[in-house]
Amino acid sequence: MSFQPPRLFASIPVTLSAELISEFQKIERNFREARWEPSELSGGKLSEVAYCILKGHIDGAFPAHASKPPNMVDACKALEKSGAQFSRSIRIQIPRVLIALYEIRNNRGVGHVGGDVDPNHMDAVCVLHMSKWVVSELVRIFHGVTTEEATAIVNALADRELTLLWKIGDVTRVLDTSLSMTDQMMLLLYGAPTGLTEAELIKSVEHSNLSVFRRDVLRKLHKKRRIEYDESARKATISPSGSKYVEDELLTLGS
Repeated sequence: MSFQPPRLFASIPVTLSAELISEFQKIERNFREARWEPSELSGGKLSEVAYCILKGHIDGAFPAHASKPPNMVDACKALEKSGAQFSRSIRIQIPRVLIALYEIRNNRGVGHVGGDVDPNHMDAVCVLHMSKWVVSELVRIFHGVTTEEATAIVNALADRELTLLWKIGDVTRVLDTSLSMTDQMMLLLYGAPTGLTEAELIKSVEHSNLSVFRRDVLRKLHKKRRIEYDESARKATISPSGSKYVEDELLTLGS
């Protein structure tokens, strides 16, 4: 099922609806790749775009592009004062969810100093599903479909939330077992921008020989400059060219 902005949001400028879709896809992609903090940040941007869509609908004039209101909370609360000719979803329900999304973007995931548990993953789960609900509601309202149809459309847009990385306990698995050992490792490093130790990598990909893994995978990728392999620290970090390889060659598989 294709998801085309003009078809789903006929009354909304294509530039504005494209921004909404782009931000949602970033949230879904970052969540899929276990990049929790960027997922939260995109939740804030999505809430700004969704607010501009609601405000434009109420005012009868849409902006070509989204912009950040001076005070997101006050701006969303002001929508509640709109006339009864607008549904509760437009006036109250979506705006209140947007406030929650913006709160997570601004006041969570910033250090967590002194906390017992880092809530980034928990927050990202919340952001993903609130964002999916918001986009589904906008599709339902502006495309005139049922809740079930709207959800199906958004699930198609979100690649059905296909998880390439699965974290279980202290190990992360690449679920596409058809990928080579090298590509699996690249995906793991893409999902961990600060790098992983060789011990963590070999445990995740279940390579049987550490010496061979260093020789055939880590050192070869280091030579290609797809990763930086620090032999003294026994740690690998993905490079910009490595990230581009993952995005161009691996994240497009099955799309």
